[in-house]
Amino acid sequence: MEEMIKKILSENIDKSNVSVEGSEAKYTVKVVSDIFLNKTIIERHKVVYALLDKYIKSGEIHALTIKASTVNETK
Repeated sequence: MEEMIKKILSENIDKSNVSVEGSEAKYTVKVVSDIFLNKTIIERHKVVYALLDKYIKSGEIHALTIKASTVNETK
């Protein structure tokens, strides 16, 4: 599931650096992309939740910790 989450986010968030850790339906996702510029934390999380909604609803992802930042915020 980790690889699937990474693939979905990488393919749908332009110029992103994505890492995923976890198991047993509990994951931590770190996404770095300038798509998050001028977005609040809630707006950033909504982007990620929307892409993974199918897996959240099915229960394949039960708990999701999201760390979404811009390139400059990681420096």
